[in-house]
Amino acid sequence: METLNVSLPGSLKKYVQERVSTGGYGNTSEYVRDLIRGEQKQRAKEELEALIMEGINSGPSSEVNKEFWEGLKARVTQRSKQRKKSS
Repeated sequence: METLNVSLPGSLKKYVQERVSTGGYGNTSEYVRDLIRGEQKQRAKEELEALIMEGINSGPSSEVNKEFWEGLKARVTQRSKQRKKSS
């Protein structure tokens, strides 16, 4: 594992120490890792929501049924064959 040194003013250091002692963290590193993971999850959620909205706003939808999946599979298979031939 890598090491990262962070400088904090006294008030933030005290806050972190309180969160470690009351939040069930074994040490400061666990607390900071938890904060970073939480931020990563939040960003992933925001990116997913943006993609969903992009899909919603992309125009009329089409029904996803057995024929849709069969057509998609056929197109993917065809592209895969074409890429293998060109390689």
